[in-house]
Amino acid sequence: QVQLVESGGGLVHAGGSLRLSCTTSGRTFSSYAMGWFRQAPGKEREFVAATWGSGTTYYADSVKGRFTISRDNIKITVYLQMNSLKSEDTAVYYCAAGDQASHYYRASQYTSWGQGTQVTVSS
Repeated sequence: QVQLVESGGGLVHAGGSLRLSCTTSGRTFSSYAMGWFRQAPGKEREFVAATWGSGTTYYADSVKGRFTISRDNIKITVYLQMNSLKSEDTAVYYCAAGDQASHYYRASQYTSWGQGTQVTVSS
């Protein structure tokens, strides 16, 4: 397991942007799949985006075209750039690390999780 620390959450108006960061402690960061998930009050945790060490990226349909996931293997950090934010994007966002596998959208695929960072989008 690796330690993950998220930052960058906050309050933003609809249509605005935020960038989340997730710094890890892993020495083999480039071999991990890194994912972002979110959980709104009363809802299940849902997949947002994932990236593999090769740079391959995956997105949930609800954020495709608005969010961009990227990683810096030197800084061992993964980012989530969120543009055109909507009120329905309001949630606690979690960073996760796991093996690179086909089920990248499943929370169970990831073995390490950050503490979460709150994103609130006001309409």
